[in-house]
Amino acid sequence: MNIHVSEIERRPSREEAEAALALLRRWAGSATDTDLDHDRLMQAGGGYPELSRTYPEGFIPDAAYKAGLPDLQNGPASLIIGARAQIQHVGISNFRLPIRYQKRGAGSEGGEGLTLETSVTGTVSLEADKKGINMSRIMRSFYAHAERTFSFAVMEAALDGYKTDLGSFDARIQMRFSFPVRVQALRSGLSGWQYYDLALELVETAGVRKRIVHLDYVYSSTCPCSLELSEHARSTRGQLATPHSQRSVARISVEVVGPVCLWFEDLIDIARAAVPTETQVMVKREDEQAFAELNAANPIFVEDAARSFAAGLLAEPRVGDFRVIASHQESLHSHDAVSVLTKGATFAAESLDPRLFASLHKPG
Repeated sequence: MNIHVSEIERRPSREEAEAALALLRRWAGSATDTDLDHDRLMQAGGGYPELSRTYPEGFIPDAAYKAGLPDLQNGPASLIIGARAQIQHVGISNFRLPIRYQKRGAGSEGGEGLTLETSVTGTVSLEADKKGINMSRIMRSFYAHAERTFSFAVMEAALDGYKTDLGSFDARIQMRFSFPVRVQALRSGLSGWQYYDLALELVETAGVRKRIVHLDYVYSSTCPCSLELSEHARSTRGQLATPHSQRSVARISVEVVGPVCLWFEDLIDIARAAVPTETQVMVKREDEQAFAELNAANPIFVEDAARSFAAGLLAEPRVGDFRVIASHQESLHSHDAVSVLTKGATFAAESLDPRLFASLHKPG
């Protein structure tokens, strides 16, 4: 009795297998979503082969193997799900790494450096006919510059890198960190570390780049109306009364212009000069009394705060467009008093993030 092995059961040669694989790749490149339906393909093919469940410790992919790996993010436009619309920003948020920053000093290069944990967001634009991007390229481009002391020039080099890798027109890098500055107490001679939430942002849109710094400045605001009413009760009725004051936050965002460096400490000094009632780090009794006197000398509504910060920024030649968002987190009311003041097109917006003012609440 003769047993004949069918042609379909014969083990193909390497050349036949490579030709079949090349044909499958060409077909997949132009296939529709229906053609690529997983369940239908597996039913037609007779199910999965038996697969190994042991991790291959010694497997090292060579260049040819890596070149053959599927890359759906760079697939054809036929794989796009949803509207074929341009995406203005797509990328990664909150990847963290230690970055070295320069502090303000006597020389042109600044003073001592310090290394701070930094949260990085990197995005690019995506054209309507592109499926997606390889997110890891943003991280790889950024890591290529991460060992350098950071400045806007270094951020520009990183942005150039991932724009080139991803073939995008617009791009953005944002770096968030907490910056320590040693601050003197008002009267006791003590000092302590004040931490400022800062962010650097480099934005390129339609070939135009802008350098932006964001600062959250925390201060105390004494209500002028409450102060006057308290003094009225004292003077007319001999009644002890205290004005209400509250922890307040201003988010100051500035476009940095010109060749001269705007140091982080410079922006902090502008904010402190505008509204001197910054919350204190080290406090003895004489400092607490001084802080009460300082607040009484500088009562301020939320409108006054926004305009005071704006006056300081308008006087600074290294600042172009800017935005001031102030939130006085009331001790009298069960709501906050807020204001937004902008100069220029960079920060102009008709709509506000619904959680914008909530993001200004700072934990104690």
